Amino acid sequence: MAEVKFFGSVDMPLEMHKVRIIQKLNLLPVDERLKAITEAGNNTFLLKNKDVFLDMLTDSGTNAMSDKQLAAMMTADDSYAGSETFFRLEAKIQEIFDTKYFLPTHQGRACENILAQVLITKPDMIVPMNYHFTTTKAHISRFGAEVVEIMIDEGFKETSDNLFKGDLNIDKLKQLIKDRKEDIAFVRVEAGTNLVGGQPVSMKNFKEVSEICRKAGILLVLDASLLADNLYFIKQREKAYKDVSILEITREIGNLFDITYFSARKLGCARGGGICLNRQDLMDKMRELIPLYEGFLTYGGMSVREMEALTVGLDETLDIDMISQAPQFIRHMVDELSALNIPVVTPAGGLGCHLNAKEFLSHVPQNKYPAGALAVAIYIISGIRGMERGTLSEQRNPDGSEPLANMELLRLALPRRVFTLSQVNYAIDRINWLYQNRKLVGGLNFTEEPKILRFFYGKLEADSDWQIKLVEKFKKDFAGSL
Repeated sequence: MAEVKFFGSVDMPLEMHKVRIIQKLNLLPVDERLKAITEAGNNTFLLKNKDVFLDMLTDSGTNAMSDKQLAAMMTADDSYAGSETFFRLEAKIQEIFDTKYFLPTHQGRACENILAQVLITKPDMIVPMNYHFTTTKAHISRFGAEVVEIMIDEGFKETSDNLFKGDLNIDKLKQLIKDRKEDIAFVRVEAGTNLVGGQPVSMKNFKEVSEICRKAGILLVLDASLLADNLYFIKQREKAYKDVSILEITREIGNLFDITYFSARKLGCARGGGICLNRQDLMDKMRELIPLYEGFLTYGGMSVREMEALTVGLDETLDIDMISQAPQFIRHMVDELSALNIPVVTPAGGLGCHLNAKEFLSHVPQNKYPAGALAVAIYIISGIRGMERGTLSEQRNPDGSEPLANMELLRLALPRRVFTLSQVNYAIDRINWLYQNRKLVGGLNFTEEPKILRFFYGKLEADSDWQIKLVEKFKKDFAGSL
Protein backbone atom coordinates (compact mmCIF):
# COMPACT_ATOMS: atom_id res chain seq x y z
CA MET A 1 0.00 0.00 0.00
CA ALA A 2 1.19 3.48 -0.79
CA GLU A 3 2.15 5.84 2.03
CA VAL A 4 -0.88 8.13 1.83
CA LYS A 5 -1.47 10.68 4.60
CA PHE A 6 -4.96 11.89 5.55
CA PHE A 7 -5.73 15.57 6.21
CA GLY A 8 -9.03 15.42 8.08
CA SER A 9 -8.99 12.06 9.86
CA VAL A 10 -6.82 9.47 11.54
CA ASP A 11 -4.56 7.63 9.10
CA MET A 12 -5.97 4.30 7.99
CA PRO A 13 -5.12 1.61 5.42
CA LEU A 14 -5.93 2.67 1.87
CA GLU A 15 -6.56 -0.10 -0.64
CA MET A 16 -4.50 0.23 -3.82
CA HIS A 17 -6.96 -1.88 -5.80
CA LYS A 18 -10.61 -1.77 -6.77
CA VAL A 19 -13.23 -4.51 -6.37
CA ARG A 20 -14.83 -5.67 -9.62
CA ILE A 21 -16.18 -9.14 -8.79
CA ILE A 22 -18.10 -9.79 -5.58
CA GLN A 23 -19.62 -12.73 -3.71
CA LYS A 24 -22.76 -12.23 -1.68
CA LEU A 25 -22.42 -12.86 2.06
CA ASN A 26 -25.02 -14.26 4.45
CA LEU A 27 -25.37 -13.36 8.13
CA LEU A 28 -27.56 -15.87 9.96
CA PRO A 29 -29.65 -14.85 13.00
CA VAL A 30 -27.93 -15.63 16.30
CA ASP A 31 -30.14 -18.65 17.12
CA GLU A 32 -29.26 -20.23 13.79
CA ARG A 33 -25.58 -19.57 14.41
CA LEU A 34 -25.81 -21.39 17.74
CA LYS A 35 -27.50 -24.32 16.00
CA ALA A 36 -24.86 -24.38 13.24
CA ILE A 37 -21.87 -24.43 15.61
CA THR A 38 -23.53 -27.10 17.77
CA GLU A 39 -24.08 -29.31 14.73
CA ALA A 40 -20.43 -28.71 13.79
CA GLY A 41 -19.29 -30.13 17.12
CA ASN A 42 -18.09 -26.70 18.29
CA ASN A 43 -15.31 -26.91 15.71
CA THR A 44 -15.15 -23.98 13.30
CA PHE A 45 -13.49 -26.22 10.70
CA LEU A 46 -16.70 -28.25 10.49
CA LEU A 47 -18.97 -25.28 9.83
CA LYS A 48 -20.57 -25.08 6.40
CA ASN A 49 -19.40 -21.94 4.68
CA LYS A 50 -22.99 -20.97 3.85
CA ASP A 51 -23.44 -20.45 7.59
CA VAL A 52 -20.38 -18.16 7.87
CA PHE A 53 -20.53 -14.36 7.47
CA LEU A 54 -16.82 -13.41 7.45
CA ASP A 55 -14.48 -16.36 6.95
CA MET A 56 -11.31 -15.53 8.89
CA LEU A 57 -10.35 -19.16 9.41
CA THR A 58 -7.24 -18.97 7.22
CA ASP A 59 -5.54 -17.29 4.29
CA SER A 60 -4.77 -20.70 2.78
CA GLY A 61 -6.34 -20.77 -0.68
CA THR A 62 -8.69 -17.92 0.22
CA ASN A 63 -6.75 -14.90 -1.03
CA ALA A 64 -8.39 -12.93 -3.84
CA MET A 65 -6.85 -13.42 -7.29
CA SER A 66 -6.08 -10.43 -9.49
CA ASP A 67 -7.51 -9.80 -12.94
CA LYS A 68 -4.16 -10.77 -14.42
CA GLN A 69 -4.17 -14.09 -12.57
CA LEU A 70 -7.67 -14.93 -13.77
CA ALA A 71 -6.75 -14.00 -17.34
CA ALA A 72 -3.58 -16.12 -17.20
CA MET A 73 -5.62 -19.20 -16.31
CA MET A 74 -7.09 -19.09 -19.84
CA THR A 75 -3.64 -19.54 -21.40
CA ALA A 76 -2.85 -22.85 -19.67
CA ASP A 77 -1.26 -25.72 -21.60
CA ASP A 78 -3.18 -28.86 -20.63
CA SER A 79 -0.45 -31.32 -21.67
CA TYR A 80 0.09 -34.09 -19.13
CA ALA A 81 3.88 -33.97 -19.64
CA GLY A 82 6.13 -31.18 -20.83
CA SER A 83 3.53 -28.45 -20.44
CA GLU A 84 4.63 -24.94 -21.35
CA THR A 85 2.69 -23.81 -18.28
CA PHE A 86 5.21 -25.62 -16.09
CA PHE A 87 8.20 -24.03 -17.80
CA ARG A 88 6.73 -20.56 -17.33
CA LEU A 89 6.25 -21.26 -13.62
CA GLU A 90 9.72 -22.81 -13.30
CA ALA A 91 11.30 -19.72 -14.88
CA LYS A 92 9.48 -17.42 -12.44
CA ILE A 93 10.61 -19.56 -9.48
CA GLN A 94 14.20 -19.44 -10.75
CA GLU A 95 13.98 -15.67 -11.16
CA ILE A 96 12.72 -14.83 -7.69
CA PHE A 97 14.51 -17.46 -5.56
CA ASP A 98 17.66 -17.72 -7.70
CA THR A 99 17.47 -21.53 -7.64
CA LYS A 100 18.04 -24.06 -10.43
CA TYR A 101 15.52 -26.83 -9.74
CA PHE A 102 11.79 -26.75 -9.05
CA LEU A 103 9.62 -29.72 -8.04
CA PRO A 104 5.86 -29.01 -8.07
CA THR A 105 3.45 -30.44 -5.48
CA HIS A 106 -0.24 -30.08 -4.76
CA GLN A 107 0.40 -27.98 -1.63
CA GLY A 108 2.84 -27.24 1.19
CA ARG A 109 2.26 -30.31 3.33
CA ALA A 110 3.07 -32.49 0.33
CA CYS A 111 6.50 -30.83 0.31
CA GLU A 112 6.87 -31.65 4.00
CA ASN A 113 6.08 -35.31 3.36
CA ILE A 114 8.78 -35.53 0.68
CA LEU A 115 11.35 -33.60 2.70
CA ALA A 116 10.78 -35.80 5.75
CA GLN A 117 11.11 -39.01 3.73
CA VAL A 118 14.36 -37.93 2.07
CA LEU A 119 16.11 -36.08 4.88
CA ILE A 120 15.21 -38.16 7.96
CA THR A 121 17.63 -41.03 7.41
CA LYS A 122 17.85 -42.77 10.79
CA PRO A 123 15.85 -43.16 14.03
CA ASP A 124 15.82 -40.50 16.73
CA MET A 125 16.95 -37.61 14.56
CA ILE A 126 16.02 -34.04 15.47
CA VAL A 127 14.83 -31.07 13.43
CA PRO A 128 15.59 -27.71 15.09
CA MET A 129 13.29 -24.87 14.03
CA ASN A 130 11.98 -21.56 15.27
CA TYR A 131 8.48 -23.00 15.75
CA HIS A 132 6.52 -25.92 14.38
CA PHE A 133 3.50 -25.94 12.11
CA THR A 134 0.95 -28.68 12.74
CA THR A 135 1.48 -30.65 9.52
CA THR A 136 5.25 -30.13 9.63
CA LYS A 137 5.46 -31.67 13.08
CA ALA A 138 3.14 -34.52 12.11
CA HIS A 139 5.29 -35.51 9.11
CA ILE A 140 8.56 -35.24 11.05
CA SER A 141 7.14 -37.30 13.92
CA ARG A 142 5.74 -39.87 11.49
CA PHE A 143 9.26 -40.65 10.30
CA GLY A 144 10.62 -41.01 13.83
CA ALA A 145 12.29 -37.65 14.32
CA GLU A 146 11.70 -34.99 16.97
CA VAL A 147 10.96 -31.30 16.52
CA VAL A 148 13.14 -29.05 18.70
CA GLU A 149 11.87 -25.47 18.93
CA ILE A 150 14.53 -22.82 19.42
CA MET A 151 12.70 -19.56 18.80
CA ILE A 152 13.93 -16.56 20.79
CA ASP A 153 12.27 -16.05 24.17
CA GLU A 154 10.48 -12.91 22.96
CA GLY A 155 8.61 -15.06 20.46
CA PHE A 156 6.73 -16.74 23.31
CA LYS A 157 5.55 -13.43 24.77
CA GLU A 158 2.13 -12.34 23.57
CA THR A 159 3.00 -8.67 24.10
CA SER A 160 6.40 -7.39 23.05
CA ASP A 161 8.23 -4.57 21.30
CA ASN A 162 10.49 -6.99 19.42
CA LEU A 163 9.86 -6.51 15.70
CA PHE A 164 11.18 -9.97 14.71
CA LYS A 165 9.80 -12.40 17.26
CA GLY A 166 10.16 -15.30 14.83
CA ASP A 167 13.98 -15.27 14.98
CA LEU A 168 15.85 -18.43 15.95
CA ASN A 169 17.89 -18.37 19.16
CA ILE A 170 21.47 -18.44 17.87
CA ASP A 171 22.99 -19.67 21.15
CA LYS A 172 20.55 -22.59 21.33
CA LEU A 173 21.28 -23.52 17.71
CA LYS A 174 25.02 -23.53 18.36
CA GLN A 175 24.55 -25.66 21.47
CA LEU A 176 22.39 -28.17 19.62
CA ILE A 177 25.03 -28.49 16.92
CA LYS A 178 27.74 -28.93 19.56
CA ASP A 179 25.76 -31.59 21.44
CA ARG A 180 23.90 -33.45 18.68
CA LYS A 181 25.29 -32.49 15.28
CA GLU A 182 25.10 -36.06 13.91
CA ASP A 183 21.42 -36.31 14.85
CA ILE A 184 20.28 -33.15 13.06
CA ALA A 185 18.32 -34.06 9.92
CA PHE A 186 18.02 -30.42 8.89
CA VAL A 187 17.27 -27.01 10.37
CA ARG A 188 13.94 -25.47 9.38
CA VAL A 189 13.04 -21.79 9.45
CA GLU A 190 9.41 -20.74 9.09
CA ALA A 191 9.03 -17.18 7.86
CA GLY A 192 6.86 -16.08 9.55
CA THR A 193 5.64 -18.22 12.40
CA ASN A 194 2.13 -19.50 11.74
CA LEU A 195 1.12 -20.76 15.19
CA VAL A 196 2.52 -17.93 17.29
CA GLY A 197 1.09 -14.81 15.79
CA GLY A 198 2.49 -14.63 12.26
CA GLN A 199 5.69 -13.08 13.59
CA PRO A 200 8.49 -12.47 11.05
CA VAL A 201 12.15 -13.47 10.91
CA SER A 202 14.80 -10.82 10.28
CA MET A 203 17.29 -10.91 7.44
CA LYS A 204 20.00 -10.57 10.08
CA ASN A 205 18.80 -13.83 11.66
CA PHE A 206 18.52 -15.55 8.27
CA LYS A 207 22.16 -14.71 7.61
CA GLU A 208 23.41 -15.81 11.04
CA VAL A 209 21.58 -19.13 10.88
CA SER A 210 22.78 -19.77 7.32
CA GLU A 211 26.40 -19.10 8.21
CA ILE A 212 26.24 -21.44 11.22
CA CYS A 213 24.59 -24.26 9.27
CA ARG A 214 26.94 -24.03 6.31
CA LYS A 215 29.97 -24.02 8.55
CA ALA A 216 28.62 -27.15 10.30
CA GLY A 217 27.57 -28.85 7.04
CA ILE A 218 23.90 -28.99 8.06
CA LEU A 219 21.04 -28.55 5.60
CA LEU A 220 18.99 -25.39 6.03
CA VAL A 221 15.36 -25.43 4.90
CA LEU A 222 13.00 -22.46 4.52
CA ASP A 223 9.22 -22.73 4.75
CA ALA A 224 8.33 -19.76 2.57
CA SER A 225 4.55 -20.14 2.72
CA LEU A 226 4.17 -16.86 4.63
CA LEU A 227 7.15 -15.19 3.00
CA ALA A 228 5.15 -12.36 1.37
CA ASP A 229 4.36 -10.81 4.75
CA ASN A 230 7.93 -11.43 5.92
CA LEU A 231 9.34 -9.60 2.88
CA TYR A 232 7.20 -6.59 3.73
CA PHE A 233 8.39 -6.59 7.36
CA ILE A 234 12.05 -6.85 6.36
CA LYS A 235 11.68 -3.84 4.07
CA GLN A 236 9.72 -1.87 6.67
CA ARG A 237 11.57 -2.80 9.85
CA GLU A 238 15.23 -3.36 8.88
CA LYS A 239 16.90 -0.07 8.01
CA ALA A 240 19.45 -1.71 5.73
CA TYR A 241 16.66 -2.91 3.44
CA LYS A 242 14.53 0.22 3.26
CA ASP A 243 15.69 1.01 -0.29
CA VAL A 244 16.23 -2.58 -1.46
CA SER A 245 13.68 -4.02 -3.90
CA ILE A 246 11.46 -6.93 -2.92
CA LEU A 247 13.01 -9.02 -5.71
CA GLU A 248 16.52 -8.38 -4.38
CA ILE A 249 15.43 -9.29 -0.85
CA THR A 250 13.79 -12.50 -2.06
CA ARG A 251 16.83 -13.58 -4.08
CA GLU A 252 19.12 -12.86 -1.14
CA ILE A 253 16.96 -15.06 1.09
CA GLY A 254 16.89 -17.80 -1.56
CA ASN A 255 20.68 -17.91 -1.62
CA LEU A 256 20.90 -18.39 2.15
CA PHE A 257 18.97 -21.69 2.14
CA ASP A 258 19.70 -25.13 0.71
CA ILE A 259 16.00 -25.87 0.16
CA THR A 260 12.98 -23.59 -0.01
CA TYR A 261 9.45 -24.96 -0.06
CA PHE A 262 6.07 -23.26 0.02
CA SER A 263 2.33 -23.58 -0.12
CA ALA A 264 0.97 -21.58 -3.04
CA ARG A 265 -2.33 -21.45 -1.18
CA LYS A 266 -0.54 -18.70 0.73
CA LEU A 267 2.45 -17.53 -1.31
CA GLY A 268 1.28 -16.53 -4.78
CA CYS A 269 -2.47 -16.47 -4.04
CA ALA A 270 -3.20 -19.67 -5.98
CA ARG A 271 -3.37 -23.35 -5.06
CA GLY A 272 -0.39 -25.67 -5.18
CA GLY A 273 3.12 -25.78 -3.82
CA GLY A 274 6.69 -26.65 -4.60
CA ILE A 275 10.28 -27.33 -3.59
CA CYS A 276 13.11 -25.10 -4.86
CA LEU A 277 16.79 -26.03 -4.62
CA ASN A 278 20.18 -26.02 -6.35
CA ARG A 279 21.66 -29.37 -5.34
CA GLN A 280 21.40 -32.07 -8.00
CA ASP A 281 21.79 -34.96 -5.51
CA LEU A 282 18.88 -33.81 -3.35
CA MET A 283 16.76 -33.03 -6.37
CA ASP A 284 17.29 -36.56 -7.73
CA LYS A 285 16.15 -38.14 -4.45
CA MET A 286 13.06 -35.95 -4.14
CA ARG A 287 12.17 -36.19 -7.82
CA GLU A 288 11.51 -39.92 -7.47
CA LEU A 289 8.67 -39.22 -5.01
CA ILE A 290 6.84 -36.60 -7.09
CA PRO A 291 5.20 -39.06 -9.56
CA LEU A 292 4.51 -41.46 -6.69
CA TYR A 293 2.64 -39.03 -4.42
CA GLU A 294 1.81 -35.99 -6.53
CA GLY A 295 1.75 -36.32 -10.31
CA PHE A 296 4.13 -36.03 -13.23
CA LEU A 297 7.15 -33.76 -12.84
CA THR A 298 5.60 -30.95 -14.88
CA TYR A 299 2.41 -30.59 -12.87
CA GLY A 300 2.93 -32.30 -9.50
CA GLY A 301 -0.75 -32.54 -8.58
CA MET A 302 -1.54 -28.94 -9.53
CA SER A 303 -4.10 -27.81 -12.07
CA VAL A 304 -2.29 -26.13 -14.96
CA ARG A 305 -4.74 -23.25 -14.63
CA GLU A 306 -3.65 -22.75 -11.03
CA MET A 307 -0.02 -22.95 -12.16
CA GLU A 308 -0.56 -20.08 -14.60
CA ALA A 309 -2.25 -18.08 -11.83
CA LEU A 310 0.65 -18.88 -9.51
CA THR A 311 3.22 -17.62 -12.01
CA VAL A 312 1.46 -14.26 -12.11
CA GLY A 313 0.80 -14.33 -8.35
CA LEU A 314 4.49 -14.81 -7.56
CA ASP A 315 5.31 -11.88 -9.83
CA GLU A 316 2.72 -9.78 -7.98
CA THR A 317 4.36 -10.77 -4.68
CA LEU A 318 7.22 -8.48 -5.73
CA ASP A 319 4.79 -5.51 -5.67
CA ILE A 320 4.95 -3.67 -2.34
CA ASP A 321 1.38 -2.38 -2.79
CA MET A 322 0.15 -5.97 -2.96
CA ILE A 323 2.12 -7.51 -0.10
CA SER A 324 1.53 -4.59 2.25
CA GLN A 325 -2.28 -4.75 2.15
CA ALA A 326 -2.83 -7.60 4.60
CA PRO A 327 -0.18 -6.48 7.15
CA GLN A 328 -1.66 -2.97 7.22
CA PHE A 329 -5.20 -4.27 7.70
CA ILE A 330 -3.91 -6.54 10.47
CA ARG A 331 -2.09 -3.63 12.12
CA HIS A 332 -5.27 -1.55 12.00
CA MET A 333 -7.22 -4.33 13.70
CA VAL A 334 -4.53 -4.92 16.33
CA ASP A 335 -4.19 -1.19 17.08
CA GLU A 336 -7.95 -0.71 17.45
CA LEU A 337 -8.33 -3.72 19.76
CA SER A 338 -5.30 -2.67 21.81
CA ALA A 339 -6.85 0.77 22.27
CA LEU A 340 -9.87 -1.00 23.77
CA ASN A 341 -7.53 -2.90 26.16
CA ILE A 342 -8.43 -6.20 24.48
CA PRO A 343 -5.52 -8.69 24.69
CA VAL A 344 -3.92 -9.26 21.29
CA VAL A 345 -0.50 -10.39 20.10
CA THR A 346 1.85 -7.46 19.52
CA PRO A 347 3.52 -6.23 17.51
CA ALA A 348 1.05 -6.88 14.69
CA GLY A 349 2.40 -9.65 12.50
CA GLY A 350 1.29 -11.27 9.28
CA LEU A 351 -1.48 -13.70 8.40
CA GLY A 352 -4.09 -12.29 10.78
CA CYS A 353 -4.98 -10.62 14.05
CA HIS A 354 -4.32 -12.97 16.98
CA LEU A 355 -6.37 -12.69 20.16
CA ASN A 356 -4.67 -13.83 23.36
CA ALA A 357 -7.31 -16.29 24.57
CA LYS A 358 -5.37 -17.17 27.71
CA GLU A 359 -5.86 -13.60 28.93
CA PHE A 360 -9.17 -12.91 27.17
CA LEU A 361 -10.72 -15.93 28.93
CA SER A 362 -8.44 -16.07 31.96
CA HIS A 363 -11.12 -17.95 33.91
CA VAL A 364 -11.07 -20.90 31.45
CA PRO A 365 -8.25 -23.41 32.17
CA GLN A 366 -6.08 -24.55 29.26
CA ASN A 367 -7.37 -28.11 29.41
CA LYS A 368 -10.81 -26.66 28.62
CA TYR A 369 -9.42 -25.16 25.38
CA PRO A 370 -9.96 -21.41 25.86
CA ALA A 371 -8.85 -20.54 22.31
CA GLY A 372 -11.35 -23.05 20.94
CA ALA A 373 -14.08 -21.70 23.20
CA LEU A 374 -13.27 -18.15 22.10
CA ALA A 375 -13.57 -19.21 18.44
CA VAL A 376 -17.01 -20.65 19.17
CA ALA A 377 -18.14 -17.57 21.11
CA ILE A 378 -17.04 -15.17 18.38
CA TYR A 379 -18.87 -17.18 15.74
CA ILE A 380 -22.06 -17.20 17.83
CA ILE A 381 -22.09 -13.44 18.40
CA SER A 382 -20.83 -12.32 14.97
CA GLY A 383 -20.92 -15.05 12.34
CA ILE A 384 -17.13 -14.70 12.02
CA ARG A 385 -15.16 -17.92 11.67
CA GLY A 386 -11.69 -17.89 13.23
CA MET A 387 -9.14 -20.63 13.92
CA GLU A 388 -8.00 -21.99 17.28
CA ARG A 389 -4.21 -21.94 17.62
CA GLY A 390 -3.56 -23.32 21.08
CA THR A 391 -3.80 -26.54 23.10
CA LEU A 392 -6.60 -27.91 20.93
CA SER A 393 -4.22 -27.68 17.95
CA GLU A 394 -1.69 -29.89 19.71
CA GLN A 395 -2.06 -33.67 20.02
CA ARG A 396 -1.75 -35.92 23.03
CA ASN A 397 1.55 -37.44 24.10
CA PRO A 398 2.02 -41.19 23.54
CA ASP A 399 1.09 -41.78 27.20
CA GLY A 400 -2.23 -39.98 26.71
CA SER A 401 -1.30 -36.85 28.65
CA GLU A 402 -2.33 -33.44 27.34
CA PRO A 403 0.53 -31.08 26.37
CA LEU A 404 -0.43 -27.47 27.01
CA ALA A 405 0.43 -25.07 24.19
CA ASN A 406 2.92 -22.25 24.72
CA MET A 407 0.19 -19.82 23.66
CA GLU A 408 -3.60 -19.88 23.47
CA LEU A 409 -4.43 -17.82 20.40
CA LEU A 410 -7.49 -17.25 18.29
CA ARG A 411 -6.40 -16.33 14.80
CA LEU A 412 -8.61 -14.07 12.72
CA ALA A 413 -6.97 -14.34 9.33
CA LEU A 414 -7.22 -11.49 6.84
CA PRO A 415 -6.76 -12.99 3.37
CA ARG A 416 -5.35 -10.54 0.83
CA ARG A 417 -7.79 -8.21 -0.91
CA VAL A 418 -10.85 -10.05 0.45
CA PHE A 419 -12.37 -7.92 3.23
CA THR A 420 -13.25 -4.24 3.36
CA LEU A 421 -12.31 -1.97 6.24
CA SER A 422 -15.96 -1.78 7.33
CA GLN A 423 -16.02 -5.56 7.72
CA VAL A 424 -12.84 -5.42 9.79
CA ASN A 425 -14.44 -2.72 11.94
CA TYR A 426 -17.54 -4.91 12.39
CA ALA A 427 -15.25 -7.65 13.73
CA ILE A 428 -13.63 -5.18 16.13
CA ASP A 429 -17.04 -4.06 17.40
CA ARG A 430 -18.29 -7.60 18.08
CA ILE A 431 -15.01 -8.63 19.74
CA ASN A 432 -15.27 -5.56 21.98
CA TRP A 433 -18.79 -6.57 23.04
CA LEU A 434 -17.67 -10.12 23.74
CA TYR A 435 -14.74 -8.92 25.83
CA GLN A 436 -17.15 -6.90 28.00
CA ASN A 437 -19.19 -10.11 28.45
CA ARG A 438 -16.30 -12.57 28.54
CA LYS A 439 -17.24 -14.08 31.90
CA LEU A 440 -20.24 -15.69 30.19
CA VAL A 441 -17.94 -17.90 28.10
CA GLY A 442 -16.99 -21.33 29.45
CA GLY A 443 -14.85 -24.20 28.24
CA LEU A 444 -15.10 -27.19 25.91
CA ASN A 445 -14.67 -30.96 26.23
CA PHE A 446 -13.93 -33.46 23.46
CA THR A 447 -16.68 -35.87 22.44
CA GLU A 448 -14.77 -37.21 19.41
CA GLU A 449 -10.97 -36.88 19.53
CA PRO A 450 -8.85 -38.06 16.57
CA LYS A 451 -5.26 -39.06 17.39
CA ILE A 452 -3.68 -36.94 14.64
CA LEU A 453 -4.57 -33.34 13.69
CA ARG A 454 -7.57 -33.43 16.00
CA PHE A 455 -8.28 -29.72 15.52
CA PHE A 456 -9.29 -30.38 11.92
CA TYR A 457 -12.19 -32.74 12.52
CA GLY A 458 -12.57 -33.46 16.23
CA LYS A 459 -15.89 -32.64 17.91
CA LEU A 460 -16.49 -30.97 21.26
CA GLU A 461 -19.30 -29.86 23.56
CA ALA A 462 -19.70 -26.95 25.92
CA ASP A 463 -18.88 -27.79 29.55
CA SER A 464 -22.04 -25.96 30.74
CA ASP A 465 -24.98 -23.98 29.34
CA TRP A 466 -22.75 -20.95 28.72
CA GLN A 467 -23.61 -20.76 25.02
CA ILE A 468 -27.32 -20.34 25.76
CA LYS A 469 -26.58 -17.59 28.27
CA LEU A 470 -24.33 -15.85 25.76
CA VAL A 471 -27.12 -15.85 23.16
CA GLU A 472 -29.60 -14.48 25.70
CA LYS A 473 -27.27 -11.58 26.54
CA PHE A 474 -26.64 -10.89 22.86
CA LYS A 475 -30.36 -10.70 22.16
CA LYS A 476 -30.83 -8.31 25.04
CA ASP A 477 -28.05 -5.96 23.88
CA PHE A 478 -28.69 -6.23 20.12
CA ALA A 479 -32.48 -6.44 19.97
CA GLY A 480 -33.70 -6.50 16.37
CA SER A 481 -30.17 -7.07 14.98
CA LEU A 482 -28.75 -10.20 13.38
